[in-house]
Amino acid sequence: MSIAEVEKEALALTEIERARLAVSLIETLPPLDAEVSDEEVLQRDADLECGRATEISHEEFIRRVERERER
Repeated sequence: MSIAEVEKEALALTEIERARLAVSLIETLPPLDAEVSDEEVLQRDADLECGRATEISHEEFIRRVERERER
């Protein structure tokens, strides 16, 4: 069965069934490595202090993320 066939079948499920399927599939994925080391925090702070990096607002961050998702 192809991915397209699986997707077609999944989309025919009820909303609650799709939600359960989504949770089931997500639980099979490895955890995201979202931890940031102390060293990385210090390096990022140093980058801001010396001008190698610039701060952006939360709103700008969200705009950039949304723009990337559209690609």
